[in-house]
Amino acid sequence: MIKSVLRGFALATAMSAVAFAAAKNPTVGGAAMFDSKNIIENAVNSKDHTTLVAAVKAAGLVATLEGKGPFTVFAPTNEAFAALPKGTVDTLLKPENKATLTKVLTCHVVAADAMAKTVAKMIKDDGGEHDIKTVGGCVLKAKESKGKITLTDENGGVSHVTIADVKQSNGVIHVVDKVLLPKM
Repeated sequence: MIKSVLRGFALATAMSAVAFAAAKNPTVGGAAMFDSKNIIENAVNSKDHTTLVAAVKAAGLVATLEGKGPFTVFAPTNEAFAALPKGTVDTLLKPENKATLTKVLTCHVVAADAMAKTVAKMIKDDGGEHDIKTVGGCVLKAKESKGKITLTDENGGVSHVTIADVKQSNGVIHVVDKVLLPKM
């Protein structure tokens, strides 16, 4: 009888821990992410997204991503930007290249609140691949394999979602390991 009660207590405790863990946002770049803050308020605290934040500022997109949304942002890490050909980031950040930078960044943004589970369902419903139209006019091809989502840009570059479902007050962020590039 005591063993049965202890097993029940252990199971209830484990289920409570799982429910609490599922409700908590993951940390990104060593920083806590708060679902009560908007995309910009959280992104500025991630040490892995300093290049993205600088690019968003240079493109004049801060006010947009602080706005009501909802937005889904596929957020490339500093490493993703560093993997671009040498000099690409510096060139994009120049004022005369603002339109190109804006196009690249808006190809990472969707005008919806799309959690990974929703994206995975759309992929499944579409037979294994789902087209995602971004606010920048790009079409990303989403696929799912072994519980992980990949995005293929218009040039055939493949990016993996490394941290999914970082809830924001105005949408969701999915951290990605490659910069998604539009056809130019």
